[in-house]
This record gives sequence, C-alpha cells and structure tokens, in this order.
Amino acid sequence: MDKNLLWYLEKKVQRTIEGLKKNNMEGYYVKDEVELKEKLKELLKQNSTVTVGGSMTLFETGVIDYLRSGEYNFLDRYDEELSPADLKKLYRDAISADTYICSTNALTESGELYNIDGRGNRVAAMMFGPDQVIIIAGVNKIVKNLEEAETRIKTLAAPVNARRLNKNTTCAKLGYCAECTTDERICSAYVVLKRQLIKGRIKVIIVGKELGY
Repeated sequence: MDKNLLWYLEKKVQRTIEGLKKNNMEGYYVKDEVELKEKLKELLKQNSTVTVGGSMTLFETGVIDYLRSGEYNFLDRYDEELSPADLKKLYRDAISADTYICSTNALTESGELYNIDGRGNRVAAMMFGPDQVIIIAGVNKIVKNLEEAETRIKTLAAPVNARRLNKNTTCAKLGYCAECTTDERICSAYVVLKRQLIKGRIKVIIVGKELGY
C-alpha cells in the first residue's frame, strides 16, 4: 500500500480505537489474518464455549476453521448436520456462551457499532448475554458517523447480503434499499451500540484489509 494511504488509514483506525475506548469498548488493530489469529488466542480461553453470528468476514479470515480446531467448545451454526430445531436451540444457547464472535455492518470513528438483523439473534447476543463479544471488522467497515453508517448499510451491506442469501427482496434486485415489506426482508432490527455498561465486554478487532460486506 502507498505510504501516504497507509498513514491515512492508520489515523482513521487510531481515531476509531480512541472512540471505542471512550465508549467502554476495547479496540485492537491487526495487519492480517496471522495477527488476528494470535489476538484471538490471547482473548479466548481454552475449552470455553464460543459461538458466532452470521458473517462472511469470519470465513474470509479463517476464523470459522480456527474455531473448529478443537481448542474450544464451538457451537457451530454452520454445521450442515444441524436440523432447524437444532439451529433454533443453538441461537438460544448462544446467549449464554462465554464468547460471541461476529462482525459489524458499520463502525463509526466515534466508536459506535451500527447493525441490522433479520431474525435479531446476532444483535441480541451483542447487546446482552455472552460475557465477551469479539467483533472482527475490515477497515472498509469504518465510517465517519451514524449517518454514513446507515447509508453504507442501505446501499451496500443489505443489498449484497440479500443477494448472497438469495432473498426475494427489492434491494437484491435494484442494488439499494427501497424499504420493502416482503417476508424475506433481512433488515428487521436496526441497533446502534453507543456504549457498553460493562467495560471491555465488547472488543473490536480491526483488520487492515477489506473484508465482508
């Protein structure tokens, strides 16, 4: 990366980590997947119960494969042998996991997390339940403020995810949100986490590359 662009990126990440700290959340910066794995080893206790939210970022960074290594009691929502009933139970058990790992739809430089959910299980676990929440996000998820966060979600994250999931929604056809009312809509819950009551419960690991949607 050009050194001037790298400088710009590092300043943005620095502002974001400072914003997270003011909001009782911890922020970390890692350059790549290798450093990410080392940070996860540091934050996760062996044999602890860990689960994840739906996320392309976790696949792209190899986090899902790492959690399947046997070092943790991994509640694997992506296990192809799970029945609908098993998956429903897993979503409920996730609330009592030691650690919940997911990504975020947008992260502001002021240290706010903006997310949308269809079912609501991911944002529910982010808000309450697990003792520790680890959010992994590429630098492309960082935006200036909540207004930019909403724009990012409506013009990029939601349409692309809806298309990825083969949803019959307006955004999957047009490429932008049209506030549809279809039963397949994936944007049912809009949640902004501005601050954590329990200091350090939420930890945000920013990876120095573009990841996910």
